[in-house]
Amino acid sequence: MTQPLSNEAADQILAGKAKAKTAVELMQARYRAFELGDVDFIMKSHDPDTVEQIDRDSTEAWSKQSEWLGLEILSTEGGGEDDMAGTVEFVAKYKVKGAPLEHRERATFRKHNGTWFFVDGAQIAGPPVRREEPKVGRNDPCSCGSGKKYKKCHGTAA
Repeated sequence: MTQPLSNEAADQILAGKAKAKTAVELMQARYRAFELGDVDFIMKSHDPDTVEQIDRDSTEAWSKQSEWLGLEILSTEGGGEDDMAGTVEFVAKYKVKGAPLEHRERATFRKHNGTWFFVDGAQIAGPPVRREEPKVGRNDPCSCGSGKKYKKCHGTAA
């Protein structure tokens, strides 16, 4: 898969000392900006045609209230050094108030005058959650040991 951009390389992009060569590099630099709370870079690297649609305050709150745990690039289409557009499917892992969360997205990027920009993203569903234990039926004995049917004991909404 794609080699991760080092924090030092991402920091060079954030500081304007280097340019993202690919859509993935811009994605990784944007993730680093979320880690650091660098909302200016997040806004600056957004497509100029739609950046006014971004709520800066909520973006900043999300960035600064989250503990960022890692970025996983799942797949890419286009977005190379010689391309003008590309997509990056990724999972950003983070915690809010100690609760682990994942943001899964298929992001689109475009290159304008030699500079990559984030255009838009569509949130995607994660893998299905699989139950390890068998499902308790309404007419099965309640697992609490009361001897009642589940539906008459713990199966009813209070």
